[in-house]
Amino acid sequence: MDGSVRSRASRLRVQSVKGDTFRYRQDLLAVEEPMEIRLVLPRMEEPVSISVTMRTPGNDFELAAGFLFTEGILKTPEAIHRITYCTDPEVDGEQRYNIVNVFLRSETDFDPAQLKRHFYTTSSCGVCGKASLEAIRVRNVPKIRADWTVPASVIHGMGERLRAEQDVFEKTGGLHAAGWFTPRGELLAIREDVGRHNAVDKLLGYAFLERKCPLSDGILMVSGRASFEIMQKAAVAGVPMVVAVSAPSSLAREVAREFGITLIGFARDNRFNIYTGTERIQISPPPSGKAVSSKIR
Repeated sequence: MDGSVRSRASRLRVQSVKGDTFRYRQDLLAVEEPMEIRLVLPRMEEPVSISVTMRTPGNDFELAAGFLFTEGILKTPEAIHRITYCTDPEVDGEQRYNIVNVFLRSETDFDPAQLKRHFYTTSSCGVCGKASLEAIRVRNVPKIRADWTVPASVIHGMGERLRAEQDVFEKTGGLHAAGWFTPRGELLAIREDVGRHNAVDKLLGYAFLERKCPLSDGILMVSGRASFEIMQKAAVAGVPMVVAVSAPSSLAREVAREFGITLIGFARDNRFNIYTGTERIQISPPPSGKAVSSKIR
């Protein structure tokens, strides 16, 4: 029942204007609702509220698990006893499915004080980029090792395959996607959400719960830009290559360089830019005698 009770798209009547005339038609909008993630700790009377994020309903349990994993709160899926929606009868029925409880096992070694330390240095607090990068170092995230390579042709075809599998985007035009590809370009899993970081958490949460991490044997593609948050999550999950349809940020590149991630941006229209980790991309040299432009976009 992970999000299946909530609609991901909402139908409504709109006025569609073309030139100086309009007509009424039916339209679909991507649903955006808040979701609170609560951690239920052994021997504690009340659950601990960890985060509230605006998300598209669906794969909510994966989103909660992925967030807790990529933010360094949970290390292994074995720490989780169960994940449920709120079952408190006093809670408004409409909000029940917007609250996710993650129950930890009684034998889990967890210090509640860790939450205060964590959220002081988390990337979401916006203190500064250097502090956020230091927060990843403190968590002892290892540098990623992956010696496989990918032909440029594989990168060229990934965006089209990702777009073709975006069910809700096809209906609404309003969702980001995160896809997991093999080095041969096969799409293994995809998740959608109004927030690109939520789409990544859903995808990595799926891998975390299925005990597939670290994800050292494939490529993460995101439909928007590559931000620090996305690269932080990729580093924690052991992802060796991140491909973005749009631009990366400067801090995203810094994370990629430090943790050994190949970072690719502007992957569309049969072209892309490599920002770090060129050794993992198979590229044919330019024909001899022809000048190569040094212009950087």
